[in-house]
Amino acid sequence: MKKSLLVIIVIAGILAACTGQSPDASTTETRTLTVMTHDSFAISEDVIAQFETENNVKVEFIRSGDTGAALNKAILSKDNPLADVFYGVDNTFLTRALESGIFESYQSPLLAQVPVEFQLDSTFSALPIDYGDVCINYDKAYFEENGLTIPTTLEELTQPEYAGLLAVENPSTSSPGLAFLMATIAEFGEDGYLAYWQQLVDNGLVVVNDWETAYYTNFSGSSGQGPQPMVVSYGSSPAAEVIYAESPIEEAPTASIVGPNTCFRQIEFVGILKGTQNRDLAEKFIDFMLSPTFQEDIPLQMFVFPVSTEAELPVAFQDNVDIPTQPATLAPDLIDANREAGSRLDGDGFAVTSHTARIRGLFNDPPGGQRFSGCCPPLSWASSSISRCWRSSIY
Repeated sequence: MKKSLLVIIVIAGILAACTGQSPDASTTETRTLTVMTHDSFAISEDVIAQFETENNVKVEFIRSGDTGAALNKAILSKDNPLADVFYGVDNTFLTRALESGIFESYQSPLLAQVPVEFQLDSTFSALPIDYGDVCINYDKAYFEENGLTIPTTLEELTQPEYAGLLAVENPSTSSPGLAFLMATIAEFGEDGYLAYWQQLVDNGLVVVNDWETAYYTNFSGSSGQGPQPMVVSYGSSPAAEVIYAESPIEEAPTASIVGPNTCFRQIEFVGILKGTQNRDLAEKFIDFMLSPTFQEDIPLQMFVFPVSTEAELPVAFQDNVDIPTQPATLAPDLIDANREAGSRLDGDGFAVTSHTARIRGLFNDPPGGQRFSGCCPPLSWASSSISRCWRSSIY
């Protein structure tokens, strides 16, 4: 009996040596981590490859539409989750995500490198990854050539010298338009924002249906050379002007107005989906998303900003982007309440809230205006998408 056992052990050793595997090789097989995201998610392949190599894992991404559609998909499948991790819910949808109970709590140690103003969830179910600001961009040359002072507050935009100089997107059909509406509510309150919009309209406010029309047709500071030297756009737009310039330029022709409450801040979060069978890998991936390697790749991939204080911005961002020190914010539950107050979603999935319905009463929907096409989607701009947008207008 002992001799037989010895023979079996010897044979097993020989087979292991021949195959290069140990008896417990099954434990080293490559695992799969599934991450659900919105369509605008982008990160460098070599960054993901680094995580995969370090953890012997294959990361698969499920792109699931815009933020609202992706969140709906995660909620509807919460009893049988389609992924291990969900990335992309922002502060405009945060309350809905948390109340749906789709996340498991995880307090990453790397949150120590994230300022508290980004950490909106005290249960650590949704952890901040990046942020972006929707701001009024202005044409530097126009203001200089016309000897016009650059406005620093929303209130100043109602003054006669700025009549007809601002183009905004319809808040019921455009994400940046809705963000600007939220900035005005944060600044003037729910009792005063409507009167402010009436003042804007009386001062020649130009309203179009989508960001592309506003930026590339109406705005004078980009390739469109339109009649308005101010436009509601993204805080990262000046950096994009440099990065995607037809000929190399050192300074952006545009800049952002970043006075108190003039920009609306959107923050994107990640969470571990409840019921995951890969909790350990999910935690590691979230830690990786908060690491400098991932954080420093975010700006040039999605044209938003890293939340980690350890991450360094690309030179084009450092030289051409002004980050507001007092951005406009609204409590997530207030945003959610006004989204649900009533209303409905329009054909493109935008919330037609009581606020947007009131605003539409002040101006007519632009005739012939294209609806928001999604080429440069809200908040996160995938590098391939922004490249198409910028280059299609430049060349």
